Amino acid sequence: MSRASVLTGPRRGVEWEFDKVNLSREISRNVVTKILVERAEHGGWELDRVRIGSDGTRRVILRRKIIRAVRTA
Repeated sequence: MSRASVLTGPRRGVEWEFDKVNLSREISRNVVTKILVERAEHGGWELDRVRIGSDGTRRVILRRKIIRAVRTA
């Protein structure tokens, strides 16, 4: 259902992890909302893009920042 990848953002040092989710047209809007809200609340994802295909499938791209620890000493 999903696939994650890592890309670097336009600002230096900011990296984003992207997750692609494909949802069938048979899934209701309320269920899709619940799925995406749960991913946001528990996984730290935010909505990047939604595309609805001509066949009714929803292609959702979620993103979240990758925070890398910097060694100080």
